[in-house]
Amino acid sequence: MQVPVGEFLFDVDVSGPDDGEPVLLLHGFPQSRHCWHAIAPELNRAGLRTIAPDQRGYSAGARPTGAQSYALPLLGGDAVGILDALGVEDAHVVGHDWGAVVAWYLAAEHPSRVRTLTALSVPHLEAYWWALRNDPVQRQLSQYIAFFVTEESTAALLADDAAMLRTLFGPAVAPEQVERYLALHAQPGVLDATLNWYRSGSLLDSSERLRPVSAPTTLISSDGDGAASRTAVEKAADHVTGPYRLVTLEGVSHFQPEEAPERVTDEILARVGRS
Repeated sequence: MQVPVGEFLFDVDVSGPDDGEPVLLLHGFPQSRHCWHAIAPELNRAGLRTIAPDQRGYSAGARPTGAQSYALPLLGGDAVGILDALGVEDAHVVGHDWGAVVAWYLAAEHPSRVRTLTALSVPHLEAYWWALRNDPVQRQLSQYIAFFVTEESTAALLADDAAMLRTLFGPAVAPEQVERYLALHAQPGVLDATLNWYRSGSLLDSSERLRPVSAPTTLISSDGDGAASRTAVEKAADHVTGPYRLVTLEGVSHFQPEEAPERVTDEILARVGRS
């Protein structure tokens, strides 16, 4: 379905019982709402109503130009707007990668809208920013951002049948799922728009502080994830005042929703109180 938020139209998959507790599922880069395809049905079977949007830049009807249009408060505002449009006062919020960044932002800056938080891969941004300043491992892991923010990165990632973009997934994501993501990003203007999440500077700009999170929170990390260092992940606990759990998946890469959907589903259900 398409959900209007201001001037934009977002493509959103809504499924599960109408009276089920709502779960907002926020994808990362370079994926789409389809990263939840193995998880949403299991949450639905547990009686939960899932709301999985293609976020700003990914939805054809919500693809503004310019990096300034992808600042974190705007991305968070989209999520709030989708909940408003669907008549949802508050939801369990789950996010992976950039979706986790938005999820942490919602829990910190719009706490009344977040029942529980389950973040995959990326810790609270204050922990991430601290690690960027103090942890050489995190600085090394984050070097890719310097490439993504360049204008040349769009063409480079799509060259040779998107060979460079394809390598980001590694063997963790099924080939048919990779092709789905690549088909989206090969459309005119899409990759520029999704890279604008990086070009906005939100991951590197710590000039505005992010509040602690009071919602019951689970952070799902994995030992094969190259996005966040162990220091950054462990530092997240300093920025959660509510009940908190850190889960580390062994033998799993960055793409937890696709590679370990059963375990991710179990942790979501445990956090929302359905296990």
